[in-house]
Amino acid sequence: MSVVIDKTAIVDKRAKLGENVNIGPFCLVAGDVEIGDGTSLKAFVSIHDRVVIGSNCSIAEYTAIGGDPQDHGYKGEPTWVKIGNNNIIRENVTINHATGEGNETLVGNDCFIMDCVHLAHNVHVGNYVTIANKVGLSGFVQVGDHTVFGGMAGVHQFVRIGEYCMIGGLYRVVKDVPHYTLASGEPLRLTGLNSVGLKRGGFDAEKRRAILNFYKELYSKEDLFTHNLNKMRERRGEFIPEIQHIIDFYDSSKRGVTFWGHSHNLI
Repeated sequence: MSVVIDKTAIVDKRAKLGENVNIGPFCLVAGDVEIGDGTSLKAFVSIHDRVVIGSNCSIAEYTAIGGDPQDHGYKGEPTWVKIGNNNIIRENVTINHATGEGNETLVGNDCFIMDCVHLAHNVHVGNYVTIANKVGLSGFVQVGDHTVFGGMAGVHQFVRIGEYCMIGGLYRVVKDVPHYTLASGEPLRLTGLNSVGLKRGGFDAEKRRAILNFYKELYSKEDLFTHNLNKMRERRGEFIPEIQHIIDFYDSSKRGVTFWGHSHNLI
């Protein structure tokens, strides 16, 4: 099957379209664009210059990809949006170019991005991420694989959210959220492990228990948090790789890490 372009769409002749690409009614595709095999643009979709979209993506009505970053520091320098394979991007989504010459706004593979989501400049979204309706990720936010956002959550600039996290709907995220956790409340607090997500991801009971016991010890009230973390660093080699991964996350945090809400959530 060849490329199908609706007669009302405007597609620059320089755009590189893979096999079986379908461009729907009233779409706009600029020249410096690559779209992979089997990807579909439904209707009224705008793809601006310097955008790369992978294979087998579905992009719904009124989505705009590659618009200028909403950043006072942007001076028109060439930057990119790059989107992987097998993504579902629903209606009215906006994904902006990065700021800073040669930089990229990135979406991985197998993500589900729902209605009215905004991905700002320099956002990096991993693989198998689900972002529910009207979530906003501000500039330079990083999201790990298999993380889920509830609707209308808002994430502050430069925040990092780890792997297999779940962020509750309607809440604002102003500090980093470590791997494998649930986060909700105002102010945002960690409320437990994302046990359902970990089970689905193949984490067996022993591994989940080890992660939970690590967090219990880390947030034990018998000593200061900083002292507990230092003790964990000293014992780093004793832990399974997933726990070492958590320690690395804390060590690399620049905004600080969201704390647990109450001790009973660790029981």
